Amino acid sequence: MCSLEATRAELGLAVLYLNKAEARDKICRAIQYGSKFISNGQPGTAQNVDKSTTLARKVFRLLKWVNDLHALISPAPKGTPLVLVLLGKSKNALLSTFLFLDQFVWIGRSGIYQNKERTDRIARISLYCWMTSSVFASLVELGELKRLSKAMRKRAKELRGADKYEDEQYLGKMKQSDDRLLALVKAGMDVVVAVGLLQLAPKKVTPRVTGAFGFVTSLISCYQQLPSRAPLAKLKA
Repeated sequence: MCSLEATRAELGLAVLYLNKAEARDKICRAIQYGSKFISNGQPGTAQNVDKSTTLARKVFRLLKWVNDLHALISPAPKGTPLVLVLLGKSKNALLSTFLFLDQFVWIGRSGIYQNKERTDRIARISLYCWMTSSVFASLVELGELKRLSKAMRKRAKELRGADKYEDEQYLGKMKQSDDRLLALVKAGMDVVVAVGLLQLAPKKVTPRVTGAFGFVTSLISCYQQLPSRAPLAKLKA
């Protein structure tokens, strides 16, 4: 019976995860960039999957720009340095602009608006916004990691020889640091993906490199969307 309850809890977590539009979008993103890696820019089934998945993902992102617009006008957490606040708000503004313009790209690519040249121009502008927002996101994560490192050192001194790994506050900051580090890796790799999509360095950042980096960042995003396993732990206990 306990095994059945645990299985039901596992399936419940899977349902909770798959019910999130963001999670489905990231799964599609993994398929998109995995196909790009396989095709390496060459015509064929993999490239067709890449193109169709790219277009399908744009539907998941309709009106998603509102999220970053809300973050842009929301007050920053107290104690955040002004530099990090400005970098974070710039990131939100650029990401919101990218998602807003991406809606017009979808309208053009789906055939509703038939002006390929203008659609391609909007697509490039939106990708530049995404690339720059990823740069700002990297800087924000670097700044936050520095703040967390300083706070962890301070907490370790306060414990005065006690085992810091048994202190909940220290462990909480350590988890935050791990999450920030993962976000930093993702943001940095996304800059490379944007460079590849914009073909700013076609000889170095090939479609295969773009696909590989995009696939890895997609897996990171899928991991970041995982729901809490606390309810499952209680059931198993």
